[in-house]
Amino acid sequence: WVVSGYALAFGIALVPAGRLGDAFGRRRLFLIGLVAFVACSAAAGAAPSVGWLIAARLAQGVAAGVLAPQNSALIQQLFRGPERGRAFGFFGATVGISTAVGPVVGGTLLALASGPEGWRWIFYVNVPIGVVAFVLALRLIPARESGGHGRIDVPGVLLLGIGALALLFPLVQAESGGLVRFWWCFPLGVVLLVSFLRWEKRVVRAGKDPVFDPRLVTRTRGYAPGLALGTVYFIGFSGIWLTFALYFQTGLGWTPLQSGLAVTPFAVGSASAAVVAGRLVERYGRALTVLGLAGVSVGLTATAVVVATVPPEVLGWAIVPTLLLAGIGGGFVVSPNVTLTLRDVPVEMAGSAGGALQTLQRFGGAIGTAALPGLFYLVLAHTDQRYSWAAAAALAVAVVGALAALVIGLLDWRHDRRDDARHAQRAPQDADLAREHLEFHGSHAAHP
Repeated sequence: WVVSGYALAFGIALVPAGRLGDAFGRRRLFLIGLVAFVACSAAAGAAPSVGWLIAARLAQGVAAGVLAPQNSALIQQLFRGPERGRAFGFFGATVGISTAVGPVVGGTLLALASGPEGWRWIFYVNVPIGVVAFVLALRLIPARESGGHGRIDVPGVLLLGIGALALLFPLVQAESGGLVRFWWCFPLGVVLLVSFLRWEKRVVRAGKDPVFDPRLVTRTRGYAPGLALGTVYFIGFSGIWLTFALYFQTGLGWTPLQSGLAVTPFAVGSASAAVVAGRLVERYGRALTVLGLAGVSVGLTATAVVVATVPPEVLGWAIVPTLLLAGIGGGFVVSPNVTLTLRDVPVEMAGSAGGALQTLQRFGGAIGTAALPGLFYLVLAHTDQRYSWAAAAALAVAVVGALAALVIGLLDWRHDRRDDARHAQRAPQDADLAREHLEFHGSHAAHP
């Protein structure tokens, strides 16, 4: 529950928090979420018992869920055109750098703060970072608020929240048999989410503000493919990190610091590529994510082969080029996909649209985090504790996820090319009509 409870609370809070940001102001919700996250981090570090720690982690997950969707919504609100792509590129680079620094800093803290209380510093470290972030946010985020009027669809929030809880709960409890014990949550969650979509359609027909407008999926170009691609990609992307940690620390006996350093090439490649991708996404569009997914697939496939065949003594160096290639591909996927998914979303819906994207990515991440380690342990039990084979099998599933996302990207790219061809064919006709229109009005102006 210390780990899974956070993920559960985070996933449930995303879409309602995005809608709250649309209604009451993204800057305001960003600051509220940041303060709550820092306070909950301090409470988790100071927890006197496991029960208090779990409660603090649940609250911390809600605070993170309030904070996260405001990021993409503020970028939507504050930037336009190519600048928006570059902003999302820097956002993706920040995520990549954090992914690289986080495990290394965590391993370093655990190495320095030895003893049974050393884990507390994993939470305390968020406090000074959060204070600095709050001061910077007050100074740098413009005070211009969104034009929402503050009405919230409470029945929609409840249907979505309970439905998301029903789907996520068995997944986050998978390691302790949750998929078997709580299987009935899946059909319940589907029924609740279908009811949520029907209710939201009624809210839209009544002219009120929904938590999530279904027209984003049916009428907004690029939004539905972006949701699908992000969800499928995160199934493999999220599960590989826990698999690597299990393999390196349990199978090879590495320290948390060594384990964190081993996966740093992926994060470095991802951060570097994300900045470049932010400048190219307006020009190349979905082709950029197709190229990135191909790189991820090749890089992870090569990593699986290296893990299965290379001796453990030199493994840390052998996976550097393959993880670097996969990371560069990943940098061309995540932030460009966010840009393309939200590109045509109306600014007044940016929070709920971004929250829905992150929620589905969270669903994909929960599935991957449950499936890949589960497969790891299954292969381990049937191969006489061959950790390298178990890790390679889990990486193979991640490759399948990347290939499935690649298929979605190719279909969307093909659709975009067809649309561009139609617009190109229609452009001369539109120009002729415009010229005839101007000539007609010009002649009537000369001869009234």
